[in-house]
Amino acid sequence: MPFLSRLDAWAQESPRRQAVRIGHDALTWEELRSGAAALLTGVPDGGYTLLQEPNSLEFILRWVAGVSGTRRCVVLDAALPDDLSARIREEVAAHWGAPDALATHADRGRAAVPGTSSRETVVVHHAALRGGELADGPADTPFLLALTSGTASLPKAIVRTRASWQASFVSSTEFFGLTRDEITLAPGPLSSGLGLYALSECLHAGAEFRTLQSFDVDAVHDAVEHDGVTRLVLVPSMLRELAERGILAGSDATSLRSIVVAGAKLDPRTLEAARRWASAARIHEYYGAQELSFVSGSRLSPKDPLTGHLLASTSVGRPFPGVSVAILDPDGDPLPDGQTGSIAVRSGMVGDGYLWGDQKDFVRIGDWATVHDQGFLRDGELHFLGRASDMIESGGLVIHPQEIEKALGTLPGVEFALVTGVDDPLRGERLIAAVRTGHRGLGEGQLRMGLADLVDPRMLPEAFHELREVPLTARGKVSRALLRDWILDGDPRVPRLPV
Repeated sequence: MPFLSRLDAWAQESPRRQAVRIGHDALTWEELRSGAAALLTGVPDGGYTLLQEPNSLEFILRWVAGVSGTRRCVVLDAALPDDLSARIREEVAAHWGAPDALATHADRGRAAVPGTSSRETVVVHHAALRGGELADGPADTPFLLALTSGTASLPKAIVRTRASWQASFVSSTEFFGLTRDEITLAPGPLSSGLGLYALSECLHAGAEFRTLQSFDVDAVHDAVEHDGVTRLVLVPSMLRELAERGILAGSDATSLRSIVVAGAKLDPRTLEAARRWASAARIHEYYGAQELSFVSGSRLSPKDPLTGHLLASTSVGRPFPGVSVAILDPDGDPLPDGQTGSIAVRSGMVGDGYLWGDQKDFVRIGDWATVHDQGFLRDGELHFLGRASDMIESGGLVIHPQEIEKALGTLPGVEFALVTGVDDPLRGERLIAAVRTGHRGLGEGQLRMGLADLVDPRMLPEAFHELREVPLTARGKVSRALLRDWILDGDPRVPRLPV
């Protein structure tokens, strides 16, 4: 793994300096190195560890040990339903055999020492073991099986080589300005791509990394106000809750120098709230995919005005350092500025293909790679219109839901909008919109009239619902699929708006 030689250097340079912390429990760089090294005997070189547990120091140690040499890791979300988890494990075993080490939620107490904290448990347990030395394996060898998000169908599995993350570390530390004196808090699950990368990026850079056992607004506010946290890495839904509640509570976020956001486009309301709450922080937003890694990003300094392209709901910034971006037509030929097609990238950060999954979803055309996300380029800036899986086919039209959401967001009284498709035997899919409103008087008729001048009449949703709760995955990402399920089930969180 491309951070292990650097981890060893940090442990030699600053052995007693804090490296990682979860809640009140922490490990120094030396404890992290020696604790992970003690676990190497459990997995032979070339073997793999299957990790599926909530955030813990044990998770971090197993992750570090599990990618040493030519070892590999499969990281599963601890919140996955049991049946889906079992299907994934069976699929991995069919390709890679049985895991050499297995970590589940039930494993966490196996080494518990009465009367000790989780940190003491880890240190006491692993100090008694004799292990090997942590080492980075060959660059072209796989180290991680990354899974696309999903809670119902079998996710695709992307193979990641050590070289791809080494290239990613070089680019991301440059783009985010990550240095050793930063203290990063990523309050989401370590099993997510965002959390796992943030942890590994900090280990590579020698910067302190923190997380929580589970996301908690008060705990994040406390860490920012009193524990010296200078950098947050999180999804927009978390940032919005932290910023809006922080403003109301008078939470002091002046220590924050950097906020990194991914997983969904930052909406204007969240961006404005974040600027008010953490007025001294640079806000970094990036767009990418599990298969492609980083694609593009933007940086907003504290004094930059919130105008123009910064608030454009489709803009996802300029190509990331080390990345070239093109828009391709169905034949794989590049399209000119302003024309919509498949976003393709050329970089050393791209994954190595699927272990399983529809190979048509991840295509290489010469040096270019694409997952068929749709967008266009304009004056060097990339505009993202939606995942291929998000697109809705209705009455012969292929519709990007983000276009309708953007239009709804401009209407008075609409705070947030989400559009999904529901199966229809005649049209393929019916468009359904759900909105969070700022006042009770807003009804379907007003929304329909407001949209009439903004979108093609064929793109008008058939029904409008009130969004009393934003549908989020276990990783905190907004989910159109979950919204569709709520609507079909008549869930009280999305009642029909009055006509």
